[in-house]
Amino acid sequence: MWHSFAPMQPMPSALSRLPELARNLWWSWNLEARELFKSLDPHLWRVTRHNPIRVLQEITSEALIEGARHQETMIRYRALIEGLDRATTGRETWWQEACADLEGKKVAFFSAEYGIHNSLPLYAGGLGVLAGDITKEASDLGIPMIAIGFMYPQGYFRQRLNVEGRQDELYQHIDRTRVAVEQALGPDGKPVRIQLSLPDRALYVTAWRVRIGRTELYLLDTDLEENAPWDRELTGRLYGGDQTTRLLQEIVLGIGGVRLLRALGIAPHAWHGNEGHTALMMVERVREGMEAGRSFDDAVATVRATTVFTTHTPVSAGHDAFPFPLVEAHLARLEGYADTVMDGERAKLLALASNDEPWGHGFNMTVLAMHLAAQVNAVSMRHGEVSRKMWAKLWPGTPEAEVPIRSITNGVHVPTWIAGDMDRLFRKHLGADWLAHHDDPEFWNALDQIPDAALWHTRQRMKRELLGFIQHRARHRWADDHVDPGQAIAFGALLEPDAFTIGFARRFATYKRADLIFRDPARLRRILYNRRRPVQLVFAGKAHPADEAGKAMLQAVYRAARDPEFAGRIAVLEDYDMHAARWLVQGVDLWLNNPRAPLEACGTSGMKAGLNGVPNLSILDGWWVEGHGHGNGWAFGNEDSLGADHATQDARDAEALYALLEGTIVPLYYARDPSGVPTTWLRVVRRAIQTVTPRFSARRMMKEYVSTLYRAALQAPTGTPPPAASSAPSGAPRPASI
Repeated sequence: MWHSFAPMQPMPSALSRLPELARNLWWSWNLEARELFKSLDPHLWRVTRHNPIRVLQEITSEALIEGARHQETMIRYRALIEGLDRATTGRETWWQEACADLEGKKVAFFSAEYGIHNSLPLYAGGLGVLAGDITKEASDLGIPMIAIGFMYPQGYFRQRLNVEGRQDELYQHIDRTRVAVEQALGPDGKPVRIQLSLPDRALYVTAWRVRIGRTELYLLDTDLEENAPWDRELTGRLYGGDQTTRLLQEIVLGIGGVRLLRALGIAPHAWHGNEGHTALMMVERVREGMEAGRSFDDAVATVRATTVFTTHTPVSAGHDAFPFPLVEAHLARLEGYADTVMDGERAKLLALASNDEPWGHGFNMTVLAMHLAAQVNAVSMRHGEVSRKMWAKLWPGTPEAEVPIRSITNGVHVPTWIAGDMDRLFRKHLGADWLAHHDDPEFWNALDQIPDAALWHTRQRMKRELLGFIQHRARHRWADDHVDPGQAIAFGALLEPDAFTIGFARRFATYKRADLIFRDPARLRRILYNRRRPVQLVFAGKAHPADEAGKAMLQAVYRAARDPEFAGRIAVLEDYDMHAARWLVQGVDLWLNNPRAPLEACGTSGMKAGLNGVPNLSILDGWWVEGHGHGNGWAFGNEDSLGADHATQDARDAEALYALLEGTIVPLYYARDPSGVPTTWLRVVRRAIQTVTPRFSARRMMKEYVSTLYRAALQAPTGTPPPAASSAPSGAPRPASI
């Protein structure tokens, strides 16, 4: 069936292009666009969780007519339509200026998840949100990018905590007619559809198009009537199912994604795989090369030359690996594979992915991707060091420091994550065009011209908005869902507007150590309940449905929030998503990050906090190794702890955390001048904004991708093998036939 948007209310002629604006997620990082939709019906804007498609479907005709009559609304509307046209078709872009010699060349970006906006829950965490920020910044800079991912009609789960603090996962089906997706059409004007051959059946795949400024994202979907019931669920939700399901998902993403682009008539010149889930995209292009008459080695050389691969995971268990027989059984039956890569070159292909796994010898997707990409990067300097050590075996005889895995530190999309209040402050004091200069470190010297009082009152207003958001959710759960008073308190009903507020929000995995601050409960209580200098903690995050240890840690934090010893000083915010994340990174006073080093590849939540004037208190791991300095926050943990056992490392880190809070951070926040402004604290706030915003923006990141990786891939002479990993890891046995 051909799906399109559900009918919207008829638009007044003066607002005729309002549906076009709603259907392009460019609005999601444009403050004026968000304010426009909100002004039409503030109640609808809130209850739809800021989904303009639904707003225009459910709004009354009277409200639209009133909006068309309102002079301020029409001025804003006309300016926005001009902005949308510039953002989608304008030729004056950074790419046009910096890369004129690459005219006509495109980059295909593959990722298993995308966090664009909370109305499209196609992400589980940081990997997806980063992918979303990449597509947005590509649009802003004019980079000709086409993105490929999954539709996930069930999205990622909504989180509820029961009375005992156990996480319940709720899945809600995405109504494709009520979100900013539309059926992808082929050159013939019909919905595009591709077919993949499996060992015992055919699998049909369609796609949906999402407009992200000038970037187009295509979402693969197997929820078709022609498919078996279990195949319809294949792209149903993120990271579910057994090994076979996961392999099939990666076949759909990698092989299906390439075939989708061919069916759409799109011919990328460079290909970027975001994590190992995307590796089969490279294999499909090797098959295409062989089908065109190249040898396996020549096809591999061409793919290597034109491929970029980003690894995100410093934990061995986080890299997908499958038994060889499972992979062979599926690849051998795919159309075009029996006579190419799975014929005489089968052993070579399998060797490219060969790796020793904890459960035996297997087909590792990250190893495969590193063998098939000439340009490989980690996502921070520290992660680069960890990755070169972790994967040095793929380049036998190469000194560890020379292993060809570069580092491009992640960044965040500033227009998406900057608070509206902070945006307005910058417009007033730095100029209406401040966003055009946000990746220029020199530009931020002007921040010192903003009066302390103006900066302080802005930050306080952002905190009040956060606490109002938390308390509204807590009251809603109490009134509508009849949770008991203890739960309402645990959800933040009693948080104080003037207390120093620390935020901790990320996935509840044990290595992230959400419970570190509870190591000495009595000492923590003294910190929180200081009468002159009160402190409160806000936690948020989901545990993976299969991660029982992570769920137990979340439950322990929840129980602390319910404990009368901590009641009113600790809150757990349910259902952490991009919507909640914006409130948290903008509104707390301090951002806490204490993973077990060196297991944090990068981390981007602290970047989002920093650009909003929230200093970081973080372990020296991931991005903070590069970001810390110039009085912009605090670091704890040291190299001596890296080799220690977990108990020793935790004890040292907890002691350092308590000492910084007690002796430095909290007293600094409460030290006020005669007018009640913490001038010394605001120096840290200013340094956080000045150092984090330009250096850890997605703009800096994407310019670096273009200059160091994309350009090489776009200009690479095909058929000439660039320096790459060896054909197989040293000493790795060849996989046996099945």
